Amino acid sequence: SDGSIRLHQMTSEYPLMQWNDSTKGQPVIALQWALTRPAVFFVLDASSNIYIWDLLENDLLPVAKQPLPSENIRSMALLGEPEKTNGLLGIVLAKESGQIDIHYVKKKWALP
Repeated sequence: SDGSIRLHQMTSEYPLMQWNDSTKGQPVIALQWALTRPAVFFVLDASSNIYIWDLLENDLLPVAKQPLPSENIRSMALLGEPEKTNGLLGIVLAKESGQIDIHYVKKKWALP
């Protein structure tokens, strides 16, 4: 609820990494790992901002932020085929209005 993100190992109660205030205090609505690139994850906050984290590029801050404030995004899911190396990765966004949008991610965050 405060925008903090923690990365845990299944065998420990303590996080391996913790990023406080990662969304400037906005609650995290959804967080999903990229299906095609294991070091990348996406975060949706309550203000309809999408943050892209690539832990191989920067493990302190997100590498990109895409604000969609007029969209009122309520949910996010990722689509892709991890067994294929074509780098095709999409983000499905569910809006408050009931509309569903699919956006494709740049290859640099999708290629294995």
